[in-house]
Amino acid sequence: MRTPSHPATDSLQLAGIFHALSDPARLSIVTGLAEVEEQCCSDLDVPLSKSTLSHHLKVLREAGVTTTRVEGTRRLMSLRRNDLDLRFPGLLDAVLAAATREPADAH
Repeated sequence: MRTPSHPATDSLQLAGIFHALSDPARLSIVTGLAEVEEQCCSDLDVPLSKSTLSHHLKVLREAGVTTTRVEGTRRLMSLRRNDLDLRFPGLLDAVLAAATREPADAH
């Protein structure tokens, strides 16, 4: 299994992060990951096909929002909270706060 690549902290771009967070499915994934330290992709509670979920996870990882760790045949994801806070202080907290205030049917 290939090891996923992740952008360096100093190369994270605000536009890329906003793009990754602009999709309701990806925002839902991020809010779910904010509640746990790490989660296997198969345990994510999102109503998407495997290929669509894989695409969304790749967008989040390549933007630098999440990190993926390979453990055997499992891929464990977590938010890059420390890296995001270092590069863009308060951004992730603001996004998560706004996402939890937004009505579910607004998506």
